[in-house]
Amino acid sequence: MLINQIAVFLENREGRIRDLSKVLAKAGVNILAMYVADTEEFGILRAITDDNTKAVAVLKENGFNTAVTDLIGFQVDDKSGELYKVLEILGDAGININYLYSFTRSSRKSAVILIKVDDNNKTAKVLRKHGIDLVDEGLI
Repeated sequence: MLINQIAVFLENREGRIRDLSKVLAKAGVNILAMYVADTEEFGILRAITDDNTKAVAVLKENGFNTAVTDLIGFQVDDKSGELYKVLEILGDAGININYLYSFTRSSRKSAVILIKVDDNNKTAKVLRKHGIDLVDEGLI
């Protein structure tokens, strides 16, 4: 149900994402999903890896400022309108989404949506009630 995400605070300067990628590559950590939001001075890179514990450790060892957050992950068919249906359900339940990112899995013809909300338990309960397939780290 919960997906563990790492957030890395990066100075907005040339090569910082490359540097982060190098550290993870050298440690044998695979990035499964990533999202970067930036401002003029800094960026926040959010990622799911195949080993977040190891990723956080090696990033900290190499001077990166990291944090860990739990997200809710759910799966929808990879077709028009499926995300909207779930967002309507969440909106009707009064659940605000702080941010989301997604990726498709062509082998399964589905999309995984990762959302940051204020109340993970309430959100999971609402999604389950409406038959929405929750995913955990093993299914990403």
